[in-house]
Amino acid sequence: MTVYNFSAGPAVLPKPVIQQIQAELPSLNDSGMSILEISHRSQMFDEIIDEAKDNLTKLLNIPAGYQVLFFQGGGTGQFAAAPMNMAGDQRKIAVLDSGHWADRAYQEALKIGFKADVLKSTKSKKYTELPRLNQENNLSGYDYLHVTMNNTIEGTAYHKNAGNPGIPVVADMSSNFLAEQYQVSDYGMIFAGAQKNVGPAGVTIVIVKESLISQAEFVPSILDYNLMIKKNSMFNTPPVFSIYSVNLVLKWLLNEIGGVANMEKINQEKAGILYEFLDNSKLFSNNIKVSDRSLTNIPFTTGNEDLDAKLVSEATAAGLMNLKGHRSVGGLRASLYNAMPLEGAKALVEFLHQFETNN
Repeated sequence: MTVYNFSAGPAVLPKPVIQQIQAELPSLNDSGMSILEISHRSQMFDEIIDEAKDNLTKLLNIPAGYQVLFFQGGGTGQFAAAPMNMAGDQRKIAVLDSGHWADRAYQEALKIGFKADVLKSTKSKKYTELPRLNQENNLSGYDYLHVTMNNTIEGTAYHKNAGNPGIPVVADMSSNFLAEQYQVSDYGMIFAGAQKNVGPAGVTIVIVKESLISQAEFVPSILDYNLMIKKNSMFNTPPVFSIYSVNLVLKWLLNEIGGVANMEKINQEKAGILYEFLDNSKLFSNNIKVSDRSLTNIPFTTGNEDLDAKLVSEATAAGLMNLKGHRSVGGLRASLYNAMPLEGAKALVEFLHQFETNN
């Protein structure tokens, strides 16, 4: 039985990457040592982390003046790191509240002593569409605007910029990083937990414009962008295996997929197959505003909790794994990350069609 993993994260990895990890695990580059045991101070790891930075720069056309960093602590860690490193004299940030993770970032900024304002929120609409800036929003009193580019739980995404705020934008791209095209130069900082779309859990990628980093002395060393730049992300022992795995995924994207533009086309096709089915279904529904729909995280429901649970059980038996929706919203969810093959989306729609016929 073929298994397709629709988990929202940790999530599916490309099969060629899994196979290479398996082949190299006992002995990396014929060294007699596993990637699980090499020193982060070794030349082998220096080459891995530098190659990962170079590959990411190629994939995203990262301009001069930006730094690529690798952190631990997940995207949640960056909810604290971003204001501590990016908020300057104002010590005040603006937030677009598009869902659970945007609210978490807002709450974290307040918790560590920064001022934060929610400029727009679609909570009253149950986050079925995105909040957007307009000309009435004056952001001159803020250090930056925090935006969650893809909402993993709610199933919405900004496919272009959220607006032109006139101040730096800090973008949480955890769940659609490298899945669709964005211009790095439009952002002051981008961060992404790798475990959703570009590697295993344990490492978070940060791309930051160096000139925007503040010089605050109170930043803990483990979250200090300036220090991590100076130490090439190795102030302490980094997540060696996770960075190695991320680099393999980046090479897969470059060499086998042909870059982010091609990946986006594939993701549009995968998502389109599922959305077309849902839009024509008499049993299932997706209530997200069409223009705001995510390519990577697609929530849907029968409208009946027992029937949703029955579907999850039968799908699991059929090899379609992890379709249960997030605990905060219930229902069902399919995550179609980069490594999910087109065949997986087709298999899911075929199963859903049969389930609808039977129920």
